[in-house]
Amino acid sequence: MPDERKRCEWPGANAAMLRYHDEVWGVPMHDDRQLFEFITLEGAQAGLSWSTILGRVEGYREAFLDWDIAAIAAMDESDVERLRQNERIIRNRMKIESTISNAQAVLDLLPQWTSLDRYIWQFVDEVTIVNKPRRLEEIAAETEESKAMSKQLKRDGFRFVGPTICYAFMQAAGLVNDHNVECFRHAEVGTAV
Repeated sequence: MPDERKRCEWPGANAAMLRYHDEVWGVPMHDDRQLFEFITLEGAQAGLSWSTILGRVEGYREAFLDWDIAAIAAMDESDVERLRQNERIIRNRMKIESTISNAQAVLDLLPQWTSLDRYIWQFVDEVTIVNKPRRLEEIAAETEESKAMSKQLKRDGFRFVGPTICYAFMQAAGLVNDHNVECFRHAEVGTAV
């Protein structure tokens, strides 16, 4: 029997995109490794489609040591060269190097913030922003919050974190609920902790 539930338009009929929409996108994340994974993947997407990145999630997990932030921060030039040969990730040198330098930036934040979670969620006062879009065109590409996040992340040493990337990250990590108001996930992620 076909699934008749109403959904956002953007996943289309692609099975992996539907699974991502139905199970991951917009669910509030508080795990540091998961948050680091998502900010990395959103940065890796720059200039590419999300389905391209989604097909490489496992490759990224393996390449970046199951998102162990301290281990990633310790990677060096030989690791960059090795990763540039890995066909299971986006092999762009700047994106690989930014993952390593972003991990180093996270470690630099920990003495003050104690976790990436606390640092990231400050940009929405620790509460998910709930929007009520009815059409894809109503969803912003960036907001004042994503601009503030981008500006501060850059100040703190992060790369590949422009306002649009930050907003996509905020949507994915549940800092913002941008599910269509008629989508079955809108209410579900609104009740997630």
